[in-house]
Amino acid sequence: MRKKLYHISFLFLAIFTFYSIYQIENNLNIKNPIINEINKTKTKYKKDYINATIIGNNILSGKNGKDINLKKTYKKMKQYGKYNETLTTIKEITPEISIENNYDKYLVGGNQTDRKISFIFPVKDNKEFINILKILDSKKVPGTFFIDGTFLEKNISFIKKQKEHEFELLSYQNDYEESFFKTSLSYLSSISNNKPKYCYTEVEKDSLLNLCKKMKLHTVKPTIIIKRNLYQEIKKDLKNGTIFSIENNYYTEKDLSITIDYIKEKGYKLVSLNELLTEENNE
Repeated sequence: MRKKLYHISFLFLAIFTFYSIYQIENNLNIKNPIINEINKTKTKYKKDYINATIIGNNILSGKNGKDINLKKTYKKMKQYGKYNETLTTIKEITPEISIENNYDKYLVGGNQTDRKISFIFPVKDNKEFINILKILDSKKVPGTFFIDGTFLEKNISFIKKQKEHEFELLSYQNDYEESFFKTSLSYLSSISNNKPKYCYTEVEKDSLLNLCKKMKLHTVKPTIIIKRNLYQEIKKDLKNGTIFSIENNYYTEKDLSITIDYIKEKGYKLVSLNELLTEENNE
């Protein structure tokens, strides 16, 4: 009985001590002019996160939230000696549902609150590839190219020169044998300007999804696939977060320039696939 009373007394004392410290800190914070000023600006910097949207086997990327990092902000301003808003430090808040935790879903689009879209081009030969690159460069917009491993081997020096575009692995000789796929990924990473992050499929393919999940790659299944009539198809389907997969052919080359002009006129930004799908909050 005495032992039980001892434990109860100890627990009560611990709770009282914690509460007292909390009250002291709270009172100090209320009287601290720097913290008062920081708290006044919290709503200015706070942005709620947006969860990724899961629809069956598909997922749309979400977006991180933002808030003031009170501890770091206060530390900087205390060292400065007074409140200075330029010293405000922001932290990102990760969504509860994120694409980063869902490699077993097909990634079908970006966050739908931003007026951004992406063009991706599956490439197996360079017949129209170079001309399409030239048009993108002239319009100062990036493209994301999914290239076959054999195409990569034949065009190493050319791909090394590309600074404004993303390159991802499409396949190796139209196949997804794991050892060859991994080797090609490693090779692509060593010569391109970005680390590969995505696989590509136009239909649900469990074998590919499982392979890419194993390698921590998201499997992209484009929202819209366009082989001809690029301009008309874009006019019909243009909306936030759309991934357009566009075939490299004569028809694309013919319509690409006017299509990019139309997209810009409508207030959309044409971005790389990685920028479209990232959940980082850069606003």
